[in-house]
Amino acid sequence: MTVQYVYGVTDADVEVPGTLTGIDGQEVSLVTHGRCAALVSDLAADRPLGTRDDLMAHQAVLQQVVEAGGTVLPFRFGGALTDRDAVVEELLSPHEDTFVEQLGSLRGQVEVRIKARYVEDAVLREMVQDEPEIAELNQRVRELPEDAAYYDRVRLGELIAQAFTRRRENDGQGLLDALAPRATAVAQRELSREDDVLDAGFLIDRKEREEFEKLVDEVGKEIDGRIRLRFAGPLPPYDFVGQES
Repeated sequence: MTVQYVYGVTDADVEVPGTLTGIDGQEVSLVTHGRCAALVSDLAADRPLGTRDDLMAHQAVLQQVVEAGGTVLPFRFGGALTDRDAVVEELLSPHEDTFVEQLGSLRGQVEVRIKARYVEDAVLREMVQDEPEIAELNQRVRELPEDAAYYDRVRLGELIAQAFTRRRENDGQGLLDALAPRATAVAQRELSREDDVLDAGFLIDRKEREEFEKLVDEVGKEIDGRIRLRFAGPLPPYDFVGQES
């Protein structure tokens, strides 16, 4: 027995790449209703999901539709309905107007994701050079025996943490100020590491993608040596849709 695994929703007239396969190598097809369609594939009803390969297959389907020029509303990983009739009756029919509105607002646009992370040694050197109290404590800690410098080490750690936070906020905002004006919308993600400066999705016009990438390269050159930028895209607009599933 199989169920229908749902990757996302797209326009009814989208051209799906002919070799599009999803989880377990199953062919991806469209279930169409009115002006929108669901991207689905067969999935064994008793087949547990959750491996990295499953997630990668899910994302790859959405990615290929975007790269082929389609607009897609990506769904959360792991959603399935009993059969193709259920896809229409439970998903497409009751939410058609919402899906059509969202697809219209995103048409011609893609997401690019920018992650920025400090080169830690370079930023630590900056703090020692720019902040006299940190420089003084750092020198004292180097000169004193470990036991004698305990409280100085604690204070030094506090000062470095505070300075790091200030720099991260300033540098993160500086990157947003440089990049956001070229985007339709920006979605900031919560930073996951102490040395992260920025993690954000930028919604941009497909026609502006090349210019946006050039801007990212220019900004990257200006901060080279102290902040590393990572660029991913074009991506499905994960950060810019309300997901229905």
